[in-house]
Amino acid sequence: MKKLLRNTLKFLVHLLLGVGIFWFLYSKLDTKEIFTILKSEINYSWIFLSMFIGLLSHVARAYRWRLQLRTLGQNPTMRTLTNAIFGTYAMNLLFPRLGEVWRCTYVSRRQQMSFTQVLGSVFSDRLTDTVSVIFLTVVIFFLQMPVFREFLRKFPTIEEAAWQTVTSPWLYIGFVFVVIFIIWLFSKKTENKYVLKIKGMVKNLWFGFNTVLKMKQKYKFFFYTILIWLCYFLQLYVCLFAFPATEHLGILAALALFIMGSISMGIPVQGGLGPWHLAIIATLALYGVGENAAGAFALVAHGIQMILIMILGIYTMFSIALEKKNVQAEEQPQMDHKEINVLP
Repeated sequence: MKKLLRNTLKFLVHLLLGVGIFWFLYSKLDTKEIFTILKSEINYSWIFLSMFIGLLSHVARAYRWRLQLRTLGQNPTMRTLTNAIFGTYAMNLLFPRLGEVWRCTYVSRRQQMSFTQVLGSVFSDRLTDTVSVIFLTVVIFFLQMPVFREFLRKFPTIEEAAWQTVTSPWLYIGFVFVVIFIIWLFSKKTENKYVLKIKGMVKNLWFGFNTVLKMKQKYKFFFYTILIWLCYFLQLYVCLFAFPATEHLGILAALALFIMGSISMGIPVQGGLGPWHLAIIATLALYGVGENAAGAFALVAHGIQMILIMILGIYTMFSIALEKKNVQAEEQPQMDHKEINVLP
């Protein structure tokens, strides 16, 4: 009961945070102008192309995950893996991060393999994504340095606050204190539930990382990784051509949008609602796009992702139901045969 209440409270807090940011952001914009843009200024051909590219990214992720599971001696069908990937994103729309747990549970039961093994492969999957985001962020930051400098020039308080934080001795004193506390905790409180939980996470991370090291077809893994992130980028990039206010922006501007949007998705709210819109609107402002046009772009670019995920989630529900029905149909003749054999 306590766990249910805790999960419900967490769900509501995340939802209210996202909705609150979204409402505050769009309450400052001219909604009439935004609706005018949505009604008469969008080329929806680019929007449908974006949705198709989004679908390709999910399929590519399923192919990459199959490489990891094959390293563990498993050979799941693409139907099982696409169901897991589609279902994960749909689940995360309602309960952030819970989709990964469902994904591990579904595949471990379907393949009759250890939950820990599947979890390890998912950890390596997400670790690869994290490294990719960090790498792209550093590259784009240096490529777009003039834009970020202009942003800091317009908002000097941000630069001042960042500099004060970096040069503050309390930052380094706090860091040393945290390191000492962690060393003490892991050496003296070895049976503490939080220590055991962190050790388990580290073990799963290493296990997942090890599957990549042992993988025979590493080039395929890196190929699918590049393909996934290329699709993610193109999904956003082609949306720029759907709006008159953004169709002139180049690839570097699109990459900056992509990175800021990806970072904002780290905030645990349902589907990135609110933080993603804020990141996109703020970044578009750096490139001279008006706030209402930027708001319309963020609304559509995010909305089509959510619509795609909901469609795929509905497909997954029917696919899994049909899958179970087929399994039951296959098992029934075997059960009938056993009953006949035991009759006198």
